[in-house]
Amino acid sequence: MTTHSSTQEVSKEPSRAEDRQGFDEITILWISEGMSCDGDTVSLTAAGQPSIEDVVLGLIPGLPKVNLVNKVLSPSLGGEDFLAPYRAAARGDLEPFILVIEGSIPNQNIIEGDGYWTSFGNDPETGEPQTLNWWIDQLAPKAWAVVAAGTCATFGGIHAMAGNPTGCMGLADYLGWDYTSQGGLPVVNVPGCPIQPENFMETLVWVLYHAAGSAPPPPLDHMLRPQWLFGKTVHEGCDRGSYYEQAGFAKDYNSPKCLVKTGCWGPVVNCNVPKRGWMAGIGGCPNVGGICIGCTMPGFPDAFMPFMDEPPGGTLSSLAIKPYGAVIRRLRGMTNELVNHEPRWRHNKRKLTSGYDPRWRP
Repeated sequence: MTTHSSTQEVSKEPSRAEDRQGFDEITILWISEGMSCDGDTVSLTAAGQPSIEDVVLGLIPGLPKVNLVNKVLSPSLGGEDFLAPYRAAARGDLEPFILVIEGSIPNQNIIEGDGYWTSFGNDPETGEPQTLNWWIDQLAPKAWAVVAAGTCATFGGIHAMAGNPTGCMGLADYLGWDYTSQGGLPVVNVPGCPIQPENFMETLVWVLYHAAGSAPPPPLDHMLRPQWLFGKTVHEGCDRGSYYEQAGFAKDYNSPKCLVKTGCWGPVVNCNVPKRGWMAGIGGCPNVGGICIGCTMPGFPDAFMPFMDEPPGGTLSSLAIKPYGAVIRRLRGMTNELVNHEPRWRHNKRKLTSGYDPRWRP
């Protein structure tokens, strides 16, 4: 009875979306000056469900008006004109805003003396470069939401691999995994090298609906990734997955069979790209003959190197499934042969042999 009463009390409490009034307008401040190749911004331009243009033009019902500030997609000529909204947000004069960071975050504290790893504009008073770290320190505490775009921003990626001189890390490593934005959200991580376009836009739209007050917070896993996008493995959505259970393993990259023995990490990597495709539903690494190298994972790239070598455990798992797969393959072949013939009654002779009885009554 106590449990039932407690449940009733909880169910009467309004959700966060019901408890607050949503925003009619919001700004997205996108900084791609992390250690990065800008590939996530480029990938974003390929999104179509929805496209970034649809969001900015207000064509998605229920979203607030969105003002996007991104150096690739901005009509600004650059310089201080482009930096104006960032400076306004740093002063506290622009709100609400969503901060999107692209690229990994270097450790500025390991530099002895002068110098910096990466910068974004110059200090108006001194003319000295303003580091990415400075901007994050100024903007993250004021942001309504913070989104990390791509594996470099989420987990550090290539620049954070063993032996790097920059001390690079992901945004949640920098801000703290317990960071909470002004909107009550942790860092929202959308990994990918680069981001799968629709994965990012779908997540961004969910955050925008939440900002509008019409949706709950997006559900995130323990690594702050959207659960509905990264809850399954590459293998579970792969076009080649059925070959694995039949012990049909490729020995070279021209084969249509499972690529595990040629270096694919798909069975243990959280990613939906094979199922979703890359652009307009087309592509996805194993779908087009490429092995999965784990680029969406926190341990990338170190845990998955050397690329193109059979993953540890690949030999054992393939040996374990080999006898089972051989039997299943043979049985399926027999059934396939059976159902690949038409029934006897399909002929052009004078006698009907289909079993039809004109005198039959129910």
